[in-house]
Parts: sequence; C-alpha cells; structure tokens
Amino acid sequence: MKIGVLALQGAVAEHIRLIEKAGAEGVIVKRLEQLDELDGLIIPGGESTTIGKLMRRYGFLEGIRSFAGSGKPVFGTCAGLILLADEIDGQDEAHLRLMDMKVVRNAYGRQRESFETNLPIEGIDEPVRAVFIRAPLIERVGDGVRVLCEYQGSIVAARQGHLLAASFHPELTDDERMHRYFADMVTESLPMQASGK
Repeated sequence: MKIGVLALQGAVAEHIRLIEKAGAEGVIVKRLEQLDELDGLIIPGGESTTIGKLMRRYGFLEGIRSFAGSGKPVFGTCAGLILLADEIDGQDEAHLRLMDMKVVRNAYGRQRESFETNLPIEGIDEPVRAVFIRAPLIERVGDGVRVLCEYQGSIVAARQGHLLAASFHPELTDDERMHRYFADMVTESLPMQASGK
C-alpha cells in the first residue's frame, strides 16, 4: 500500500516517517504522474494560499480532484484541511472543494500562539497528541460529514467518506495513530479502487 505526501510545502519527511511507522509505504510526491501509483494521499500543512497556487501551476488541482473522484482517500492536515474545503471564510474562491465544510484560516492565532494538547478522536482508543500552529478550524459541515473531534467547541477533525481533515499537525509528534487511521481508510478503499467504482 502506497501513501503519498504532496511535497509542495510543509513537513513532508515527518509525514513519511509516520506513514511508515503505521505500516504503509510513504512516497514523496513532486510530479503529477506520481498520483497514478498511489493508493492514498496526504496534503500537509504550510501556507494554504501558496500551496493552492503551486497546485494550480503544476496541475495538481485537477489531478487531486480526479484522484479523490476515483475513490482514493485524501487526508488534509492544517493547510491541507483548508485546501480540501468547499468554502473558506473571507475568501471568494476555495481550492479543491472536495469536502462539504466551511473553514476559518488562522483561527487559533499567530505562530507564537501555537500549542499542544491531547484530543479524543472518534475511532481512536486513547487521546491523540495534537500540535496546533496557526491552525484553522471547521466552522460548518454538511450532512455527509462526520465530526471526529471538537476542541473548545470548535470542530478540528472531520471525515467525509474517503476524505479526512485535521486542523492540527499529527506528524509533529511520535504518535502514528492518525496516520494508521488514514491507512485503514486506504485499506478499506482498495477493493473499490480495484473495481473502478
């Protein structure tokens, strides 16, 4: 099972390390054609506007839409969550528009207001260590979106079918359980991928 990490910006090596700790093969994705080799994809943190521009420039916007449209799972963390959203507060245009949710950028303040906390995630037994850095939050979700976690009354993790989003950086800890959760989603999707549904 191959899970790629989009390597336009962000903590790519850290995601690869935890993908492999979770038992899958990690692939650094720099070229559009690499998507064809993958069973799942992680869009890491960084600056969502910059990543969005680079995705448009290199054809990843349509490529990832097609990838997700074929039933292959996608996991967005921090800026990746913003890129998945159907609507971004204060912004006319969203990016991938794959998940039925409205997000607020930098909802938890500036870099110096970063923090760590333990979060209970639906589907994971023990609380997960979460690192918030200029993190977004999910303001609204549609009917098909399952809220996996809230922090201080705001949604910080959600799932819509084969799409997963988290406000925080799970890759900046030694806890691979969010990556294992995503790897399990990829495993579940493999029969449907094989049948072309």
